[in-house]
Amino acid sequence: MSLNSTSADKARPLGDHSADLRMIMLTAAAIPVGAGAAFGAWVLIRLIAVATNLFWFGRLSSAHAEITDAHLGLLMVAIPAIGGLMIGLMALYGSEKIKGHGIPEAIEAILYGESRLSLKVAILKPISSAISIGSGGPFGAEGPIIMTGGAIGSLFAQRFKLSAAERKTLLVAGAAAGMTGIFGTPLASVLLAIEVLLFEWKPRSFVPVVTAVLVSFACRPMLFGSAAMFPFPAVALDWWQAASGSLVIGILAGLEAALLSVALYKVEDLFHRLPVHWFWWPALGGIVVGLGGLIDAHVLGAGYSNIQSLLDGSMTLRVVLALLVVKAVVWLIALGSGTSGGVLAPLLILGGALGVALGQFLPGPAGFWAMAGMAGIMSGAMRAPLTGAFFAVEVTGHFGDLPAMTAAAVGAYAVSVLIMRRSILTEKIARRGRHILQEYTVDPLDFLQAEQVMTPDPETLPGDMPIRDVVAFFADHATHRSYPVVGKDDRLVGLVSRSDALRWQVERGQADTPLAEVLSDASQPMAYRHSPIGEVADLMVETGIGRVPIVDADSGKVVGILSRHDLLKARGERRRAEFERERGGL
Repeated sequence: MSLNSTSADKARPLGDHSADLRMIMLTAAAIPVGAGAAFGAWVLIRLIAVATNLFWFGRLSSAHAEITDAHLGLLMVAIPAIGGLMIGLMALYGSEKIKGHGIPEAIEAILYGESRLSLKVAILKPISSAISIGSGGPFGAEGPIIMTGGAIGSLFAQRFKLSAAERKTLLVAGAAAGMTGIFGTPLASVLLAIEVLLFEWKPRSFVPVVTAVLVSFACRPMLFGSAAMFPFPAVALDWWQAASGSLVIGILAGLEAALLSVALYKVEDLFHRLPVHWFWWPALGGIVVGLGGLIDAHVLGAGYSNIQSLLDGSMTLRVVLALLVVKAVVWLIALGSGTSGGVLAPLLILGGALGVALGQFLPGPAGFWAMAGMAGIMSGAMRAPLTGAFFAVEVTGHFGDLPAMTAAAVGAYAVSVLIMRRSILTEKIARRGRHILQEYTVDPLDFLQAEQVMTPDPETLPGDMPIRDVVAFFADHATHRSYPVVGKDDRLVGLVSRSDALRWQVERGQADTPLAEVLSDASQPMAYRHSPIGEVADLMVETGIGRVPIVDADSGKVVGILSRHDLLKARGERRRAEFERERGGL
């Protein structure tokens, strides 16, 4: 193998980021994706209103309606069951991807499906969610709109020649823009993308996602209005009281999130043991939802008005406790049955109810502690502490309470990661045999350079060495599978391997030919001193060569060689730094 001019181009300049001009293209594409996701959020809210009016009031209207205003007696049990049956039929004859709460499905498409979502999912997911929530399902609209917005971004990306990574950027841009359209939370939506969906931190993805979110936020006043979604009167608490109380509520919310996650998948396991086809499960779950509605109708539907009442402090303690217990039961059974709907609104209600209940023993108004409970449970359940803290202050407009909400979110997050192996989102994916690591670190293959891990001054073979001597060398003296071949001034000519020597031994026609002449027509990958070893690893994968010569960029001299073993040693050093503990000198 010899050095080819195409592989001897000047080394790519190194920089802090890998962004190029395609980032501008993706940013431009994010503009229609953001607008489309905002409109999709508006359509979903209208569909939920239409379904609510049809199921509970027998009228065709898109006006807002509260299920608690309907007084249907025992029909309250039948309506959620009918809605569940419709969901089961849609999943059976439409697409099973409409089942569930949306975010795990989006994560799975990103990591394992090359960020491809279908038009069928984009249409059926909002319709099925509207039927589910409108018929009394105790879910929110955020999971479905994340899936729908993601589908809008994915479908737009599939119209163009993009890589899977670029499709992921637009899918997540649509998902975050959809969440912004529903809640008006641009900062929390961007952080949700970073903490839960993107699985990377790159300008290539960050800039388009922010663009889509801002476009959606700009469209929102025309669709939903510009006010905070859950405003309530400002409160003034001593900093230490606010922070310490929020931390306690956050810790308990983290425990609540862990309990809910364990209970959800226990319920799901019970449904899998039922001797009936899965398309009946949402209807069976709907019966339980209806029975819960007979106990207290506040547990039915998305319950955004319940969130407002918790924050206002206008909800009686009896209703708060009913929400805390009955809402949890009906939500877990309904979601475990495989119906369609989001987890965020129920989590906010359950976290807010916990905060109000604990707020009976804390100074200050109950609404503040409800907000802390919401920040905590969102953080603990979704493993997204920054998202939880910013979401709480954005939906209420209480940005001055961000430090206290951060305390609640981090407390819940710490408890959650210590006692639960997986979040409520990733457990569903893990049950399908796929493991997800939600920790971001810099890969040593990306920040170490070739000269830091290579074997310096490797043994080389001269280019004027006859083939017979090469064959004899590999037969009697070689300790490696391949060796660099150098010419004048130690400049790289190519790489000769044991397989080359065996071939020449069989052919026997070039015994006196100099090694450099035999290698003159082949190409040889190489790297430079400052090349990231990740690039060298990519060369090994592309060419199948296990040892890559390292040359000086100016002189072309061979200064080292990098093997697969060297790459593994670099990873080993990273593990040593992570786990080996020692006392440092002073």
